Amino acid sequence: MPYSCSVKRIVLLYGLCGGLLIAALKAAEYRFVVVEHSIEIYGGVIAFVFAAVGIWLGLTLTRTKDEAVASRVPVAAGQPFVPDETRALELGLTRRELDILREIAAGKSTREIADSLFVSENTVKTHASRVFSKLNVRRRTQAVHVAKQLRLIP
Repeated sequence: MPYSCSVKRIVLLYGLCGGLLIAALKAAEYRFVVVEHSIEIYGGVIAFVFAAVGIWLGLTLTRTKDEAVASRVPVAAGQPFVPDETRALELGLTRRELDILREIAAGKSTREIADSLFVSENTVKTHASRVFSKLNVRRRTQAVHVAKQLRLIP
């Protein structure tokens, strides 16, 4: 049985009044929360500003270093990359270690490298640690950087 127009108006009016009352109560609650926790809010704002400035400075400082590194690595334009085999032999890098180094440079994880080369993850870790030792580095990014400078990988 359909409701009359006046009933719909009354329900709509009560709903609107209830919504306005809830909004007013939430606004009052918000004011009390801000007053009670003003120190925490100011501390959060200051922490956010310092974090944003730190991130901006970090990006600015590292950008100049990356550009300087890129200019020091010699690259012959228009010619295909040829790895320096004699340098690899001097360092004592095996074929498998060079394969691992190429996969690391491609940004793959240990598991992805193991899957693509059909070896276990422990084998990848062992080869990677030997590569790090031979290149005298501690991290993957350092290994890739040094390998590019030595023209072991493109």
